[in-house]
Amino acid sequence: MGAYKSVVISAGKGGWGGPLTITPTDDRPYIYSVTGGGIHPVAARIAEITGGIPFDGFKSSVPFDKIAVAVIDCGGTARVGVYPMKKVLTVDIHATSPAGPLAMFITKELFVSGVKAVDIKES
Repeated sequence: MGAYKSVVISAGKGGWGGPLTITPTDDRPYIYSVTGGGIHPVAARIAEITGGIPFDGFKSSVPFDKIAVAVIDCGGTARVGVYPMKKVLTVDIHATSPAGPLAMFITKELFVSGVKAVDIKES
């Protein structure tokens, strides 16, 4: 399909985790935005740089094993742990740290938070 590029995403102000290197593949092409209101600007920026496919996770779904990265807006305990539990690289736009019943799955290798567009750099 495409020649994908990589980005490095660092924790933003007050954030936690990472940095994460995101490189979509033909098997995992989706930049999954689960923020409500369409594709979040952070997800759009990742897709723009990498060539990944932006996808609104509130309108439809794809299997976890097709997601290159999930961009979430969770400051609580639900989505913040679901994607790391499924081994999906996760970017939270809120400055959160491991918490809640799924905290054991939220690791620096799978999760970064407090992310704004300026925290996304071409690799």
